[in-house]
Amino acid sequence: MHNYKSMKLMNFSEVTGPQFHKVHVGVGHRLDAFSSGVLVLGIGKGNGVLEHLCKSHVTRDYMLEGEFGKATDNFTHTGRVIEKTTYDHVTLDKLERVLAMIQGANQKALIMYSQVDLHTQEAYELAVRGLLYPHGKSPPILTGLRCIHFNPPHFTLEVQCVNETQKYLRKLIHEVGLELRTSAVCSGVRRTRDGPFKVENALTRQHWTAGSIIQAIAHFSKATRKIRKLEMYKQTAGQLNSNAQVQEQTRSQTEQINQQHVELSSSTSDTVVDRETPVTLSEGRTKH
Repeated sequence: MHNYKSMKLMNFSEVTGPQFHKVHVGVGHRLDAFSSGVLVLGIGKGNGVLEHLCKSHVTRDYMLEGEFGKATDNFTHTGRVIEKTTYDHVTLDKLERVLAMIQGANQKALIMYSQVDLHTQEAYELAVRGLLYPHGKSPPILTGLRCIHFNPPHFTLEVQCVNETQKYLRKLIHEVGLELRTSAVCSGVRRTRDGPFKVENALTRQHWTAGSIIQAIAHFSKATRKIRKLEMYKQTAGQLNSNAQVQEQTRSQTEQINQQHVELSSSTSDTVVDRETPVTLSEGRTKH
């Protein structure tokens, strides 16, 4: 009888408290153990948005902390030092020139991997609005790169990129050092933006409460709609690529037809010349 009463009381929320349900939590673009910053999580139906986020090729912002004068085996300041160099010759002007060179090379790569014919008006408008993105798989591409702090040996770079890894970004600091004829290590990688999600709106650990999470989900409802709209831009770029291929095929066919006309005209001209040339007959007479 006692057990029956206990089971009956367990049906009342006033006794047991609110019931909780298991929800699936997914992770967006990941951060490794040596990095910090914005990490997007999807709860329940929000995991579908994470899939759109990964497919939409949104750019991400990072702050990279660098230090001149040494190189390590893993490009970080905590790795095993394999080389020490001088850096007195490094100036802000030289650093900015190297960054401009790297960004120019990445801009060309972005155009190449976007597979869009920039001679079309639609593609030009996408480029102006910054909506070009790599089509399919591509290596990491930097869409923006600048120095925001320079106090040798320390410096800070602001990076916008797509398809990157944090290891690639640490190696970028190393390559900047090599271009400046010195060496450099990365002392920090911090993601400040992942698509529409910014660091100022992120929840720190002390705010991981049900109320704060529900409020954050409501706040980012507009951002999730923007992510879905990026799929429309993706389809538009795909159509532009298809149109460019059709135009290229049409141009090729037109050139072939023109070439055939030229050959036909040349053949006709040769025939006329032959008719105007006297033909020797077997009787030894000529006929015009």
